[in-house]
Amino acid sequence: MGQIVDTSDFFVGLKVRWQDGIWEILDYQHHKMGRGGATVKTKAKNLLTGSIVETSFRSGERFERIIFDQKPAQFLYREGDLFVFMDLESYDQLSLSPEILGDMASYLTENLEVKIDMHEGRVMEIELPKSVELRVTQTEPGFKGDTVSGGGKPATLETGLSITVPMFINPDEVVVVDTRTGLYLERAKK
Repeated sequence: MGQIVDTSDFFVGLKVRWQDGIWEILDYQHHKMGRGGATVKTKAKNLLTGSIVETSFRSGERFERIIFDQKPAQFLYREGDLFVFMDLESYDQLSLSPEILGDMASYLTENLEVKIDMHEGRVMEIELPKSVELRVTQTEPGFKGDTVSGGGKPATLETGLSITVPMFINPDEVVVVDTRTGLYLERAKK
């Protein structure tokens, strides 16, 4: 049995064992009710199935905290449906499915360094850098006079990700994208 935490210890990103699964806390709010006890309304993601639920716990309810082993890894290439990574400590190769990666697959480019979270020998998730540089493969060309203050336009990036970019961005330019929000940050430095 690992470390025990209760609802007062909740924070976004905390991983706990609940209902025969490993859950990550996505959001929580403490609520005090009149004569009754307090509750904690929680939004959590099952890291084994990917499902997200909203539920309430009694204040003080206890859980086993799960701490993942984190390994540095590098994305090498895509092989069919699988994404192949190299463990940077052991140099072993790991093949991960799109189900494990979810939306994160849209940010993977060759040689990108990530962290792989493991629990009991099983890959639970990957952690991307906060931002990545991706080449624009398709967008309408900019026009003279377009400025940053104008709206944006859709752009498709080298991984297939679609984002909104400023009007002055052209095809083949490299942009910096926030991996947490999927938003354009800036034009990449040359």
